[in-house]
Amino acid sequence: MQQQQYLYIINFNSNESELSKLESRQLFNEDVAGKMHFSDIEIVPSSSPFIKKRMDILYSSNNYQDLIDKVEKMEIKVEGFKAEYIMLEGDTIGYKERLGQLRDIGYRIEGEPDYYNPTVTYGLCFFEDYWYFGTVIRDDAEWQKHNQKPCSFSNSLSINTAKALVNIASKGDKSKAIIDACCGVGTVLLEGCFSGFNIEGCDINWKASNHTQKNLEHYQYTTNVYNCDIKDLDKTYDAAIIDLPYNLYSASSDEIAFNIIEATALKAPRVVIISITNIDEFIQKAGLKTIDKCTIDKIGKVKFTRYLHVCERAE
Repeated sequence: MQQQQYLYIINFNSNESELSKLESRQLFNEDVAGKMHFSDIEIVPSSSPFIKKRMDILYSSNNYQDLIDKVEKMEIKVEGFKAEYIMLEGDTIGYKERLGQLRDIGYRIEGEPDYYNPTVTYGLCFFEDYWYFGTVIRDDAEWQKHNQKPCSFSNSLSINTAKALVNIASKGDKSKAIIDACCGVGTVLLEGCFSGFNIEGCDINWKASNHTQKNLEHYQYTTNVYNCDIKDLDKTYDAAIIDLPYNLYSASSDEIAFNIIEATALKAPRVVIISITNIDEFIQKAGLKTIDKCTIDKIGKVKFTRYLHVCERAE
């Protein structure tokens, strides 16, 4: 088996499975089956709502003893380490045997372990007759604090959806300039800023722009938020995100929705659109084509479905 650099562990709720798969397609440039993925592409777990950990693979072998010998030759010296066994699909190794294998790893690392606040976590796993050893990077759950942002409303995007939208728009490239064309209270901006993306916001509603600024200031994030119609913004970007108004807190109609899409398509060659109705006609009329799409269900007292379109300018 060809050595790959990274192993990703992915998890999602059933109502977000399609969103997770779409995000993975855009990040890894290929379909991801199941909840694990080998790749040469490096992604920080905390930048995705669905990547729970990444193992940076140091060694792999189809012979367990060979792998252990390689670990021993590394002469690892670290205080406060932790050894973790990662169960993968198809792994039937029993609990006692796994504990023994972790001891094998531990005995070959010089230093005192710390199981609760480790300085470094080393991972061991088995998949399709191969053993893998490497360092483990976990999702930093600090971004979950955005659920308590000062300004919000009931139909705001979930922070999981917002975080995925940033990844989908940028394909994980933090050098890309992104505009959130209808930023509302800044749910998408918070996730982009947390993960270090080059993202700005725009909203024609002065109250929404004000709420966005308050949310950004609360978490000490800094970016530009423009209180104007997207068509009047004298800038261009690599990608744009549109969460179309729902005619609840912001007035909307088919004409308004089309005008937003059309104006945004002139600002960026790649546009990711969230809607609650069929907008295929608007996308085509705006000179865009859909290259990927999915639905996102919000489960509560009433099921609420959003439609996500990944669009690029038509040739």
